Amino acid sequence: MPSYSFVLNGKPVTVEAPADMPLLWVLRDLLDVTGPKYGCGVGVCRACTSHLDGGEIQPCVVPVADCADREVTTIEGLADGDRLHPVQQAWLECDVAQCGFCQPGQIMAAAALLKRTARPTDADIDRIENVCRCGTYPRIREAIKKASANG
Repeated sequence: MPSYSFVLNGKPVTVEAPADMPLLWVLRDLLDVTGPKYGCGVGVCRACTSHLDGGEIQPCVVPVADCADREVTTIEGLADGDRLHPVQQAWLECDVAQCGFCQPGQIMAAAALLKRTARPTDADIDRIENVCRCGTYPRIREAIKKASANG
């Protein structure tokens, strides 16, 4: 079986897996990184949203072979040590989470948005396609605006 090396949340890792194995299964089943959630398996719900080389991806549809020699960041690697990322801090301050299932993906999508657009408009925020079954979208918008002001 081929092996793939990449940086995961700032640390080098190597895994043996089939080339077409989705990164989500590598993260969850082989590396015990459970922040990215399995929702749909086709990249639509975006519960698994993570970053690849700083850009937003859905690991449920990205083969592990595409991650070789690259940098993968999940919700577990977003904070800087004990200091939360501004989006994580805003999520807490705005009491965004309800059930919490989609929140790691929501936070990672928001962090990617703020990396691209420091002061997003409502229209920019509305382009985030992550699904929240609890409907916390107003609090998500509030938290993203708070993070952009504090980031």
